Amino acid sequence: MSTTTTTSPLAFTSLGLKQDLVSNLSSLGYEQMTPIQAKTLPEMLKGKDVIGEGQTGSGKTAAFGLALLNKLEVKRFRIQSLVICPTRELADQVAKELRKLARGIHNIKILTLCGGTPFGPQIGSLEHGAHIIVGTPGRLEEHVIKGTLSLENVDLLVLDEADRMLEMGFQAALDNIVRRTPLDRQTLLFSATFPEQIKSISESIMTDPIMVKVASSENKSTISQTFFKIGNDEERLDALRLLLLDTQVESTVIFCNTKKDVKQVADSLHFDGFSVLALHGDLEQRDRDQTLLRFANKSASILVATDVAARGLDIDSLDLVINFHIARDSEVHVHRIGRTGRAGSTGLAYSLYSDKESYKVGLLEDYLEAVIAPEPLPSLSVLAHQRPQAKMATIQIDGGKKQKVRPGDILGALTGDNGIQGSQVGKISVLDNKAYVAVTKSALNLALKKLAKGKMKGRTFNARHLTN
Repeated sequence: MSTTTTTSPLAFTSLGLKQDLVSNLSSLGYEQMTPIQAKTLPEMLKGKDVIGEGQTGSGKTAAFGLALLNKLEVKRFRIQSLVICPTRELADQVAKELRKLARGIHNIKILTLCGGTPFGPQIGSLEHGAHIIVGTPGRLEEHVIKGTLSLENVDLLVLDEADRMLEMGFQAALDNIVRRTPLDRQTLLFSATFPEQIKSISESIMTDPIMVKVASSENKSTISQTFFKIGNDEERLDALRLLLLDTQVESTVIFCNTKKDVKQVADSLHFDGFSVLALHGDLEQRDRDQTLLRFANKSASILVATDVAARGLDIDSLDLVINFHIARDSEVHVHRIGRTGRAGSTGLAYSLYSDKESYKVGLLEDYLEAVIAPEPLPSLSVLAHQRPQAKMATIQIDGGKKQKVRPGDILGALTGDNGIQGSQVGKISVLDNKAYVAVTKSALNLALKKLAKGKMKGRTFNARHLTN
């Protein structure tokens, strides 16, 4: 009597991986694939270009790591795979995971090339050769420009946390690196979110990519709308404070119908200890740009704006929209609240209205084809509650593109030799003659010291904390 055993479609043994990898996976206790591994690995092993959208902790490193190691020819001592990561910490983490997955393969060499560490020893390591390079965009670009890193044999390119790399300002460096790799390579792109910039970069560097989405929950944009009726306009500011204190979130946009209201609301909240910025038509272009930049990099938790001023406002993770007044037009209302609830999260939209605005609520009911019933305001002590504060601070550097300053230079200056952690660095924006970098508030003083003492492009640039 013969028996047959069936292999689960989620088992690593179902993939046809090289035996060395399968044995090692078993010894590591890796039996079943995570959703992102199950959806991406079969396609990657066929040599297809793949875009994987999934949160940190989804198992994406093991997914592209196995595809990369399965494709590798160890006897061909050339750089065959390149993995680009946004920070040194992530690059180290990825290299560590790859070494763990490659334990069963003899004589494999994985090299990390990151900023914040001396350049010279890296040249020496490259001269000795490697199979796999894991690095950060700034340092990799430096090596390819100087001719110390040749990518002519790369047949697999991985962009890990691509959204974060673009957020940190590495688009130009990525373009420079990617165009030095062969056109017939396989490209894998992993990202927690999928903004327009990712779409355009994937279209320019990938061939018929397979798109795989794995959400931590239902990956749908959902917006929870709540309306609050107030007795009169005098109560409006008090109601706003109550809502901000009751719903403690990282980023809130408050829409006002007039510039006068924007200034009044922002001044009142600032006086009351909130982390707030104002955006309206009277601002100079430079002040407008700085305001948007600081809100986008989380150096302020609240932005008060008019509809006109907020045009082009592109914030991926906006938690809450508050309509200080109902918009004059129902379409504008829908556009306002549509700025929250992106990237699979549930967005919140609150709207305040008085008897005078009841007709606007009626128009909205017709437009939305829904009945709007007001909710009671939260009852809590305004004085007893902590004001939501921004977690980041913005540093302005008096040097930019014209001084040849790149995001990688800034990241290297901040994280090198007892510097701050790469995880403490947020968005980096490099303009013509200025650059801005967000750092966590706890790292601000050390970051300013590193920039004051350190050098970028062989010189020191003035740096200051950008405040109101």
